[in-house]
This record gives sequence, structure tokens and C-alpha cells, in this order.
Amino acid sequence: MDFTTMVKVFKKLESTRKRLEMVDIVSSFLKTVPVDHIENVVLLLMGKVFPEYSEYEVGMASQMIIKTISKATGIREEEINKMWVDKGDLGDVCEEALKKRKQATLFERKGLTVEKLVSNLEKIAKLTGKGTTEKKIMLTAEILSSATPEEANYVVKLLLGKLRVGVGEGVVRDAIAKAFNIDTKDVEKAWQLRPNYGYIAKMAKQGKIKQIKIELGKPIQVLLAEKAPNLEYAIKKAGNPGMEYKYDGMRAQIHKDDSNVWIFTRRLENVTKQFPDLVKLVREHVKCKKCIIEGEVLAVKNGKPLPFQTLSQRIKRKYNIKEMVKKIPIKIELFDIVYLDGKTLFNTVLEKRRSLLDSIVQQSKDIKLSKMIRTKDIKEAEEFYNQALKDGQEGVMVKNLDSKYVAGRKEGYWWKVKPVMESLDLTITRAEWGEGKRKGFLSSFVLACRDEYTGEFLECGMVGTGIKEKEGITFKSMTELLKPHIIEQHGKTVVIRPSIVVEVSYQEIQKSPKYSSGYALRFPRFVRIRDDKSPDEVDTLERIERLYKNQKHRKG
Repeated sequence: MDFTTMVKVFKKLESTRKRLEMVDIVSSFLKTVPVDHIENVVLLLMGKVFPEYSEYEVGMASQMIIKTISKATGIREEEINKMWVDKGDLGDVCEEALKKRKQATLFERKGLTVEKLVSNLEKIAKLTGKGTTEKKIMLTAEILSSATPEEANYVVKLLLGKLRVGVGEGVVRDAIAKAFNIDTKDVEKAWQLRPNYGYIAKMAKQGKIKQIKIELGKPIQVLLAEKAPNLEYAIKKAGNPGMEYKYDGMRAQIHKDDSNVWIFTRRLENVTKQFPDLVKLVREHVKCKKCIIEGEVLAVKNGKPLPFQTLSQRIKRKYNIKEMVKKIPIKIELFDIVYLDGKTLFNTVLEKRRSLLDSIVQQSKDIKLSKMIRTKDIKEAEEFYNQALKDGQEGVMVKNLDSKYVAGRKEGYWWKVKPVMESLDLTITRAEWGEGKRKGFLSSFVLACRDEYTGEFLECGMVGTGIKEKEGITFKSMTELLKPHIIEQHGKTVVIRPSIVVEVSYQEIQKSPKYSSGYALRFPRFVRIRDDKSPDEVDTLERIERLYKNQKHRKG
């Protein structure tokens, strides 16, 4: 299948912001895509090469792309940089550079196929070891040299993580349902069991969507909690409440198939290699043949929990794992089970799931069930909450013990209660270079929420306060973190690929035409970096709208 065909679809999608039109465009296109290409095509439509749970990623930094364009076109890097300053978009720069090259050589490019593009991108993602950078540049230059100028523009956007044409999960879900005459609920259920819309589209096209089931070793979506303003509210909403500590750790989804064990984060990242000690604990203490359990992994010192930032060192570590296991020991507090010996437990209530979990875990100091109390008494609940804070945890979870497990959604079954003022998890999309003491560092960061339906990131404020050196977060470290993700530059302002998630507090939400969301945070303040969250998990526009309305009601 020619990549040019996809480029035409990208252009159609870019020409509209109407959801129904986008669904029509995608569904009509999917009907024409051969079954052996549809998995790759759907992922590319979403600006991806691999599903979320893949250990591979193909993202490249701007400077590497500049070197690649130079190699593919023969134009000096200095000239490419000048063109970037002028145009602000490296995809547009690449298109123009290739057009110049074509005029100079009279060479007619045949163009890319989807198969060839994906094959080369997979090779690039899997490169490791010495000379990786040079090999990536060489392979990418080969792709650009084969592409037409217009195709190359979109390839560069894809490599930079900037290929966002409004095709979020909601559009793809509805388009699959429409294209193959399937109930949207069936597509949603398939996504809960296998969060890969490329695979789902392939099965749907073959009339096999109802055959999709849990496969051990491939993560499922997890049930999400909502934020409650206070304990009383959470207890009332939960109905039949059970209270647990809200741990300051990493939520882990653990799959066990005999002696095989896989560990996934809430972002569906495979971190099995980083936690050999947890794999050992599961093999020795979890007495099931096949199961999927959930728990919170905590870094500990002398039996006491350490902040998540300490644990994040292990999550990111790819090498010297044994050294990190000794340096940062862990324990796990288990709280749920969703699959046991061939049976999916989504329709089993939490009280029963806890009982099943208890029956298969041989508890020890390093692996045990999370502490839970069952109460509707506010005084008892407050005592438990205060003890959680004294024990160094974030707060408490209040869960409906009669609730089923709805993967991937917030259904009002689980509520989190924390002592801090209302906060939001947002991604950084733009930043400005500082002046004076902050010269040479990015110092003002534009924040964005997410339109859950289109997948588009919508800006809602700017933060420059709350960065605390004592917590290891400085303007220098933020700059180093964000620099590889710069995809455009316009004078002092840089555009950043949505990749880093931060938690921010604020005084209130105001309506504002200044930002694309239509809202602005008043006095936002940086709280912490959320290493455990992906940009697709940031707070939604819908939540900001709801908070704004609730805020107005409180004011009277």
C-alpha cells in the first residue's frame, strides 16, 4: 500500500475539526485497507508505530532529524537550521529541502510503501549499542531519500511525535464500529482486553472482534480512580466503602503464567527487566497457575516507604539492574485481581476479588495485601486517613466493595482523597527561554489538557513557579528533560512534543480565549513530574469544564 494514500487521508483530516467528519473519513478509508496492512495503518493514523505496551519507540530529537535531512538532501546542517528558524516546522523544512534536491538532480522519487516505512522504523527502534545514532541517521535518511517531498514531511512529523491529525481513541473507536458495522460497545470491550486499536481493527475487518480475549504477557486497561474533594464525599459516592492507603509508588499490573511473569506500569510499559526482585516475589508467593493481579510497588528503606521519585530511578534504569536492586529495595502492596486461571473477573465485585486475591497470596513483609478497613463512620475514616499521612503515604483510596471492574474508565467506583488542594496532571507543549538568571534555561512552560475524543492537546495555562531545587527539579534539569522533545522554534518560544507530564496546583479556573481549551488556570504552581503517566493520561478538557462548573457552584 502506497504511503501517499495515507498522506491524502492525513490532509483530509487536517482540513476539519468536526468529529463526525473525521469518523467518516477514517471509516471510509479503513474499508479500503487490506487486512494485512490495517494494523500498521491504524497506528500510523494515531501518530504511532508501536502500540502503547511495546518496549520499542521510534521518537527522534530535532537535532538528529536535522542531521538526517542534511544527509538525505546534501544540504549543509547550518542551512537546514536556518530553514527551521524561518519555517518553524522540520516537516515543512524536509519537504522544501527534498524539492530543492529534486530540482538539482532531476531525480524522480517513486515514493514509500506503508510496509517499507514501518519495516525501517522498526529496525530503527530496535537498534542498540555502539554507533546507534549514526545507524539511525543512515536508516532514516534512506527512508527520506525514497519518499516524495510530501511523504517525507509526514514521516518527519511521525518521527518527532508531531503527527497528530485529530485521530484520538474516540475517533478510531467510532470509525472501526462504523466501517465494519459493529456495536461501539464491542469495540470498547475489545480495547479493554487488548489496548491496541490496530489489532482491534484487524480482527474487526475479519469479523472476529468478539474473539479478542485476555492474553497473558499483553497488558489490559486498568480501572481508573476519580479525585474526591473530601472523605465524606468519597464515602457517600462509594456506597459500600472500603478504604485503603493511597500509596506513593508505581501501580503495577502483574501477569503470571506458570513461571513466566510480566510487569506493566499504569502506562502499559513493560518493566519486567527492571524488577527481577518483584518477579522472584511473585513466583514464590503468588500461588496461581495463570492470573493478573494489581498492586502498588514502593521503594523502601529500613522498612519505611520512600517517595516515588526514588522509585522512578529503577523504572527508568535499563542497565546495571542488579546494582539498582541493592541500592533501592522494594515491596509490593497488592489490591486487586482481574483474571484467575482462565476466568476474567471484570463482572466479579471487589469484595469477592479481594477474597480471591487473599486465597492465592502467601503474604510476607515484602509482598502482602494492602491494608483495608470497611467503614461508613467519618470519625473512623478520618483516623485511618490521618494514619496514612503519618505513614508517609499520599492519602487514601475509597472503593465501592460492590463494584465491578471497568477497565480503562473512571466510573465513580474508586475515589482518591489527598490533603493537597485540587491539582491537575497536564503535559508541556511549549516553553520560553529565560532571561537574566534563567538565561540558557527553559523557564516558562505552557500546559495542556487533552480532548479525550480527538486526542488533541489543548493549552490551558503557563507555569513558572513551584520548581524546587531541594527536590531535585531545577530549571536546568527541566531544560535537559525537555530539550530532546523540541520540535519547533519561533524566536524565544519553542514547541515541545507532548511527552512530559507534570502535576500542577492552582487557585482557580477561569474562562479565557487566550488558550485553545477556552480555559486558563489562575496562579498555577508546579508540584512534581509524573513519570508514571503518559501524555495520553493527562486530565481531560471534560474534567476541567466540570471543575470550572463546580467552582462556580461553590462560589454561589
